[in-house]
Amino acid sequence: MSQTRKINVVWKNKPTLEGAGVHLKRVFGFPQLPKLDPFLMMDDFSSNEPSEYLAGFPWHPHRGIETITYVVDGEVEHQDSMKNSGVISSGDVQWMTAGSGILHQEMPKIGPNKKIWGYQLWANLPASEKMMDPRYRDVKAKEIPEVKLPSGVTVKIVAGNVDGISGPVKDIVIDPEYMDISIPPETRFSHPVKPGHTVFAYVVAGRAEFSDSAQSGSQIGPGNLVLYYHEGDQIEVQTGESGVRFLLLAGKPLGEPIAWYGPIVMNTDEELKVAFEEFRKGGFIKKKAS
Repeated sequence: MSQTRKINVVWKNKPTLEGAGVHLKRVFGFPQLPKLDPFLMMDDFSSNEPSEYLAGFPWHPHRGIETITYVVDGEVEHQDSMKNSGVISSGDVQWMTAGSGILHQEMPKIGPNKKIWGYQLWANLPASEKMMDPRYRDVKAKEIPEVKLPSGVTVKIVAGNVDGISGPVKDIVIDPEYMDISIPPETRFSHPVKPGHTVFAYVVAGRAEFSDSAQSGSQIGPGNLVLYYHEGDQIEVQTGESGVRFLLLAGKPLGEPIAWYGPIVMNTDEELKVAFEEFRKGGFIKKKAS
């Protein structure tokens, strides 16, 4: 018999500046460690004002993590030390495994709709994979299946499985799920989740009751993260008059120590020291571009 997960905590995103002065909303980050293990940080970037985002994220290093960028609307131009380059546009996903070390830049552009809207998620790598070779995946919108269920619910599947249909991102260490879910008004939706995995929802638009928030009649709205307890094998969402859109993310916790400074995440302070010394003196990039 299925057990529905209960809510651990709900919190609201907070405005902040990152990169060269990009206005965004921090969904979670260092202060929430390790509540969302294996996830480290998530940013919500949305603006109609080019002055708030065009400065972008110039060249910077990463080691020990994966960065996942989902562009809902607009364009982001990217380059990295592996000689990958291109533009991710509306509906595209960039899944970059920094591993042993990579340099890259992400520069938002003024797209056809004159706005930028998307999300960046950081996922941790286990100690055994921190120094793996970097790899990069451009996942175009046309490659991401959108499943429409009989209830009217639509699910875009970046990673994971719905109704026997799998997303294109596979073979990731933390065994993630990443879905963009829209539920029409007056509809109940349930989705199985893996026992023990960290699961959270981030509300994009509309309002809904998430699991036991229904007991208090409380509907959770945009900009709120809903973090579930680990016990249970499904989540439930019930909409009212407005319907809801949210991102659903899940992953296998690592349960390892975290040493984190800026764009580099390792397991010990000594590993951090080595990484920054290599960045300053040379030797940071282990895998050369072919």
